[in-house]
Amino acid sequence: MAVLRARDIAKSYGGVTALADGTISVEAGSVHALLGENGAGKSTMVKVLSGAIRPDGGTLTLDGEPVAFRDTADAVRHGVAVVSQELNLFPDLDVLANLYPLREPRRGPFLNRRAMADAARPILKQLGLNVELRTLVRELSLGQRQLVEIARALLSEPRVLVLDEPTSALDRDGSDRLLGILQVLRERQVGVVFVSHILEEVMQLCDTITVLRDGRTVLSGADRADLAIDDIVSAMLGPRPEPSATPVPQIKQAEGELRLDHVAVDGVLDDVDLAVRAGEVVGVAGLAGAGHLAVLELVAGLRRASRGDVRLPGGRPAPRGLRQAIKGGVAVVSGDRRGRGLMLDQPIWQNIGQVRSIGLSRDGVVVRRGALRSRARGHVERLRIRCRDVDQRVGLLSGGNQQKVVLAKWLDASPAVLLLDDPTRGVDVGAKAEIHDLIRGAAADGAVVLLASTDLDELTEVCHRVLVFHRGRIAARLSGDELDQHTIVRVSNTGERQESPR
Repeated sequence: MAVLRARDIAKSYGGVTALADGTISVEAGSVHALLGENGAGKSTMVKVLSGAIRPDGGTLTLDGEPVAFRDTADAVRHGVAVVSQELNLFPDLDVLANLYPLREPRRGPFLNRRAMADAARPILKQLGLNVELRTLVRELSLGQRQLVEIARALLSEPRVLVLDEPTSALDRDGSDRLLGILQVLRERQVGVVFVSHILEEVMQLCDTITVLRDGRTVLSGADRADLAIDDIVSAMLGPRPEPSATPVPQIKQAEGELRLDHVAVDGVLDDVDLAVRAGEVVGVAGLAGAGHLAVLELVAGLRRASRGDVRLPGGRPAPRGLRQAIKGGVAVVSGDRRGRGLMLDQPIWQNIGQVRSIGLSRDGVVVRRGALRSRARGHVERLRIRCRDVDQRVGLLSGGNQQKVVLAKWLDASPAVLLLDDPTRGVDVGAKAEIHDLIRGAAADGAVVLLASTDLDELTEVCHRVLVFHRGRIAARLSGDELDQHTIVRVSNTGERQESPR
């Protein structure tokens, strides 16, 4: 009998359907994978199961009885705990305090820290987290914080544990220890919901699999032993489409190229060779930790190669730091516009002119305020940034228009190399298409464009070629008819283009 079952779950946000038909049944003592591409509805389902949101429709049952969690604390009281991909820890409290946010053991009116520590230590030892319980969480690495979050969930003695991308911040040793914990949970008859993008991990760990696509359940509780990775990929993406009739724009011939020759970064990249010509848009793809993002960091001066050679267009050596990279004509566009891309409390013109105004554009020109405002108006018109005027604060713009301001800031410096990391994350469909046009335009103007994206449509529609990374190496170089979403997902997960014989 299922310990937790969600059936026909529906949830919409402002008229946008996140889930239309979400169904999952979690058996005691089993590990059930919940899979799907970005936007498939996984996060919404996790929030429903954990009490973070209430569904608009459908039913949720616990031990066969209908249940409606008021919030996450209520879900924990009912025995349903979640380890979220977005960690929910208190950085200025110590490890021990973070382990007991809801149910602190007490001696009279006082916290019984000794009892708390005695209960916590065995679980921390199982997870391999060797830190002092008085250590402040802000002093821990991201992987250590993830283990604290997992330990906190286990201390609640859940009957159902929801793990949302639990290995994304863990090293191999931490991941192996977590896998051991899953076996213990099986033996204790705990039902586990395991959300992951790593299909090899799913095939190794999980008993049953549910797949969501476009907010609907397309594979429900299938036995993992009956599936191959290609079956899962097909369920996640749908039928393999015919080759696009709309070709990627041809490469404009321009001088210069970005080169990496036999580049290694200890523990991250191993013997990577690549060349991107001016006028070309090349995508890099892979699972978390595959090494593709390290390529962007090398070119941006944010990481050093332990071996090999990195050359910018014109034969210039790899920059030593971001400031030197910008001086060398490298632009870095992040999807994290609020954290890394913009000054939200400053006007549009000041954001767009940020690079040029401090004299870091390639020509070294320091431009006066009047000229910056004039150039900003030109970018606002060309990029169709919807705003009152260039004096409007960037924080008041929509997400899509904020991202256009980020692009305008870097394009204003006429970059030789344009690095993009999920540049359309969180923007609407209309703004995404306009940003794609801007990326193509930068290449047409002679820039080397390197695009990392978790959006498979973006990679296949914008890029001339896509390099797929697996465990620190380029496992496939895709172009033309070979460049499709199914192949990107398969190679990202297995390092192979074709299914191995079973």
